[in-house]
Amino acid sequence: MAALLLLLFTIGVSVFTSNAQEAYNNLPEDYKKGVNLALEKLHSHAGIQHHFLFLRSVMKSDTEPGFGVKYIYHHFHLKATKCPKGTVDASGCQFRNDRPLIDCGVCYKMFAGEIEQDPKPYIHCVHRTTLTEEMKQGRVQHCNQMSYSSGSHTILLSRGEN
Repeated sequence: MAALLLLLFTIGVSVFTSNAQEAYNNLPEDYKKGVNLALEKLHSHAGIQHHFLFLRSVMKSDTEPGFGVKYIYHHFHLKATKCPKGTVDASGCQFRNDRPLIDCGVCYKMFAGEIEQDPKPYIHCVHRTTLTEEMKQGRVQHCNQMSYSSGSHTILLSRGEN
């Protein structure tokens, strides 16, 4: 009986972990690059002790003013895992349910499939419990200014997906 329960638990954990990886794998490449930037920045903080994984998108938006240029805005959540920071193969990492989600908003300019360094990519990640309306508005303003500076449409008002 105990072996059966252990087997069911193991299967349940692996399905849940693979669903997290599946959510990331289902993102378009342009959005994965922004998630990777946010994870890189998050994992560089000394206070972070656990490995984080992409959980879900809240909002995706992009605009293509032409000539191979694309502006991306992505609002998403990251979740802590039981694996230590620096884990290379996260396929076996299980989510922790005792930590708040990390709420991230990123925007960046892409050219020919690569993130441009000018304007500098904007990455804003905070614990979801501390996210304020002012922070949300600040993200939107910053990202809109980034796209306006090139004369393109506002990034948050174009082709969005939930």
